[in-house]
Amino acid sequence: MFTLALLVASIVVVVSPLPSASVYKLKERIPNPRDWVQLHRAPVDYILPLRIALPQIKFGELERHLYEVSNPGHQRYGAHLSKEEVERLIAPHPESLAVINKWLTSHGLDEKDLQRSPAQDWVTIHVPIGLAEEMLDTKFHTWKHVVHGDVVVGTTSYSLPEDVHAHVELVQPTTYFARPRALRTTLRFTEDTASAAVNKDTSAGRITIPGSEVSVDASCNTTITVACLKELYNAVGFGASSHNGNILGITGYLEQFANFEDLQLFYADQVPAAVNTSFTVSLINGGGNNQSSTEAGAEADLDVQFGLGLTFPTPGIFWSTGGRPPFTPDAITTGDTNEPYLDWLSFVLRQDNVPQTISTSYADDEQTVPESYARRVCAEFAQLGARGSTLLFGSGDGGVGDGNPDPATQNCFANDGTNRTRFIPLFPASCPFITSVGGTVNIPEVAVSFSGGGFSNYFQRPSYQEVAISEYLDSLPDGTYEGLFNRSGRGIPDVAAQADRFRIFLSGRPVSIGGTSAATPTFAGIISLLNSARLSKGLPSLGFINPLLYSDHANTTFNDITVGNNPGCGTKGFNATAGWDPVTGFGTPNFGKLLRIVAP
Repeated sequence: MFTLALLVASIVVVVSPLPSASVYKLKERIPNPRDWVQLHRAPVDYILPLRIALPQIKFGELERHLYEVSNPGHQRYGAHLSKEEVERLIAPHPESLAVINKWLTSHGLDEKDLQRSPAQDWVTIHVPIGLAEEMLDTKFHTWKHVVHGDVVVGTTSYSLPEDVHAHVELVQPTTYFARPRALRTTLRFTEDTASAAVNKDTSAGRITIPGSEVSVDASCNTTITVACLKELYNAVGFGASSHNGNILGITGYLEQFANFEDLQLFYADQVPAAVNTSFTVSLINGGGNNQSSTEAGAEADLDVQFGLGLTFPTPGIFWSTGGRPPFTPDAITTGDTNEPYLDWLSFVLRQDNVPQTISTSYADDEQTVPESYARRVCAEFAQLGARGSTLLFGSGDGGVGDGNPDPATQNCFANDGTNRTRFIPLFPASCPFITSVGGTVNIPEVAVSFSGGGFSNYFQRPSYQEVAISEYLDSLPDGTYEGLFNRSGRGIPDVAAQADRFRIFLSGRPVSIGGTSAATPTFAGIISLLNSARLSKGLPSLGFINPLLYSDHANTTFNDITVGNNPGCGTKGFNATAGWDPVTGFGTPNFGKLLRIVAP
């Protein structure tokens, strides 16, 4: 964009049309974001970290590889791609690189000012907002969230020069106003404050699960422990390896710190053999590792304690990723963004080796995430799947609503300016290249009422879901929730696990906690145990598991949940039913049956 002085000079001196590079074309526009109020122009000298995504011209080929190596019926099953092979498939066209380089140079930026991803499909620059406004023909403002008070820098539209337009997929942070949050519905402090072991009421006996060889201690109906989950999901007696290369990865965002001392209390309480063992912490984008007991994060403690408790002695890594509001207008430093997934992905995809199983319990309403951003981040997840990692995300804690566990305050309106009532799926749970985990409760299991579920408005139904979802939709009475959900969208969730009454230790005290944030590390733990079995037999990791889950010989290895529903948006939500449903997916895992399939 020309400054006023240049514009005046061009009017006086130049009589021919402006050069094509100065003709801007709209790249993205969003409605004013719901619950955000525009305050004032952002300071022009505030430094903004702009990420520029170049088109991945061979992504379709990467997707083909992903499905072939993830399909148990394909001859290439398990032949995961290397880091270098993936990077060759996502590399931009040389012409795109040349055009982007020329554009950046025209604004005074040279190679030393650029940070490139290994495949060169991302370019990051740190520029003053004044220069960003010139490059994107836009105006940045500060915006404040009316409920939570977060203040961020953003814009509702931006443009690019016509000759650059086709060579850029997106630029962020620009139109990103989402507020990623931990998926947690309940946090209840128990009466006992000591680290005494769980008291089991042996007089209550055991509960036999109908239709299976499984029985569970009756105390598990009030308190979920590692022992409960191993009994319920038929994993008792399996010994994971500590030296076959298997690793469990757990993501942490929003200043959620996993506390070492809390883990030791948890181990003493539930996994005595693991006492004095720990996990690795990796800091990303200014992430912290504050070990003060007052800074322990309930979400981080839950994920680490149950994820590692289930998989002991499998090594674990906890990624602490920084980046969140608030904006500080008087600090002329790199802007603090609210895009944790890109920060984490940028780091992890650079690593030569990544964990075989990765658990994430954070999400946001899909509609608050710009669609271009959601699609590109989803494509980045596909890279990890192609390299042999299983990615698991919680499906949400608001039923069919907006992730808010309190139905009375749910916001179920489309964010497109129409104010239509709509069910609100969550992202990244809606990405077709990850595995989404819903929730159950009680023994025998029923769907927990807050289990997030529904259908994506961004992503079409993937081929692996076609049969299962078509059968479910055909079973619905005509007109069910007409107009409230996208019948052709990717279905959520894929599977489920227990999601309430989990006993963890937080700041030195035992507490009871729940949410699909509990279900996700639980299911991740089961997958990690399966990976351990495979690696010990010389087999590759499972990688992207959805084609396996939806195959005829695998979906029968789940405990089908047929009772319960997930209310929200003033409705009863969807019902759990035989087969796949948008409350619990195919149900909860039977490790023993899965083991016979994936590691015979």
